[in-house]
Amino acid sequence: MSATTEATTVAGLMEELAALDDPRAREVNLRHGDDHGVNLSKLRAIAKRLKTQQDLARGLWATGDTAARLLSLLICRPKDFSRDELDTMLREARSPKVQDWLVNYVVKKSPHTEDLRLTWFADEDPVVASAGWMLTVDRVAKKPEGLDLDGLLDTIEGTMKDAPERLQWAMNHCLAQIGIEHPALRARALEIGERLEVLKDYPTPPGCTSPFAPVWITEMVRRKEG
Repeated sequence: MSATTEATTVAGLMEELAALDDPRAREVNLRHGDDHGVNLSKLRAIAKRLKTQQDLARGLWATGDTAARLLSLLICRPKDFSRDELDTMLREARSPKVQDWLVNYVVKKSPHTEDLRLTWFADEDPVVASAGWMLTVDRVAKKPEGLDLDGLLDTIEGTMKDAPERLQWAMNHCLAQIGIEHPALRARALEIGERLEVLKDYPTPPGCTSPFAPVWITEMVRRKEG
């Protein structure tokens, strides 16, 4: 790693992130399981300045600090991670935001996506399994060929109601995506959502779509067909 200035070293960046930590933002983030207080727009500005630096990204990830790991994911080169590196990173990423960014910004751009999807989907750890379901949502929308969509609905129908929160959210997203993208299965997806009532009473801000699958499916289909 080239360290031309203090700001491009891990130590220098950790000092910069510490200076940006806002106790009020940290308090809000902690309610969602994310232990950092750095404004994400400011974090993205740092990443824009740094551009892609894979060695620096690895160093930031190794700190274990949530803000540093988020920055790491913004400046890394996804295709440079091995399959086993990504698997280890996912299992270390207990923060919801870190997991979300790792899956969406890195794993989805990796040549190992499908291998990891299958591995994580079947994992006994519900947090790891939720990542497998997140990747499955992407396949449902973009490349459903080869997926057993009826089988996915069977699993959702049988286990989503009592699944741990992160896994439940990912399953619910998959249920909605199947209903949105696959008209032949829409009625079944709507019926499952109505019967299970998962996230039915979730508080939704004005102007946002409810995560309750029947409402979500109906609204997205209306937009697609409108």
